[in-house]
Amino acid sequence: MATILIVDDSMTFRGELKMHLEAAQLTVIEAENGEAGLSAAIENRVDMIISDLNMPKMDGLTMCAHLREQGVKVPIFMLTTQVNPELKAAAVQLALKAWVVKPPNFVSLTKAITKVLNLA
Repeated sequence: MATILIVDDSMTFRGELKMHLEAAQLTVIEAENGEAGLSAAIENRVDMIISDLNMPKMDGLTMCAHLREQGVKVPIFMLTTQVNPELKAAAVQLALKAWVVKPPNFVSLTKAITKVLNLA
C-alpha cells in the first residue's frame, strides 16, 4: 500500500482528499503547513506528496525545494488556486509531477495519483 503525504493548511480540504485516497486503499499522512510537511516527509517513508502552494510558515514550493535539496525524489503534485506562469516554471525546475488548480475533481485526482504510482 502506498503512503501519500497531504500538506495543506485547510483541514477541510485535507479531510476530503484523505477520504478519497483512503477509499482507493492508500495510506495518508497529513501536515498543516510546509514546515510540518518537510518534517513529515523526512521522518516517514512516503511514496508521493500532494501540497498546497500558499500556506503559513512555509509555502509549498519552498518545502519542495528543501525536499529536493535533501534528495527526496518522490512525485509531488502541487494543488493551488494560482495560475501564475512564473510559479509553474519554478515547479518545473523542482521536477514536480503535476500542477493542479483547486478545487480539483477528487475522483480524477485520485485516478491520476494511482496512475503515477503505478497502482491503477
